[in-house]
Amino acid sequence: MDRIDRKILDLLSADARLTGEQIGERVGLSPSAAHRRVKALEETGAILGYRARLSRAARGNPSTVFVQVTLTDQRQATMLAFEAALARTEQVAEAYLMSGPSDYLVKVLVRDDDSYERIHREILSAFPGVQRLVSQFTIRTLEGGD
Repeated sequence: MDRIDRKILDLLSADARLTGEQIGERVGLSPSAAHRRVKALEETGAILGYRARLSRAARGNPSTVFVQVTLTDQRQATMLAFEAALARTEQVAEAYLMSGPSDYLVKVLVRDDDSYERIHREILSAFPGVQRLVSQFTIRTLEGGD
């Protein structure tokens, strides 16, 4: 990956709707050369996909809850089962395997038409291997956050 590829990635991360012509103009390439570079970045896995950033209203005005999860043990089978359950849960926006006192940090989005109590009771606490959940509710999202 060279300087031009990095510039293309920066441009697309800011605006994924840029055309090959617009990218080419900004990095000093022809539209076809810029298009080839983008395709190569997709094929090598540098670009994993494209998505639309939705407004809070379009997403159901979700509240954000960060949940520290401690598992009963750190055996591979326990962790894989927990991670598979996370992947199937639509309310989970992001999850991280962590160092420190908890095993995972999970970002949960709670829509206006749902409750965190229900998500906690019926979903998170029912995940395989869960020993403890510690929840923190956001007060406000700072600029630039989703």
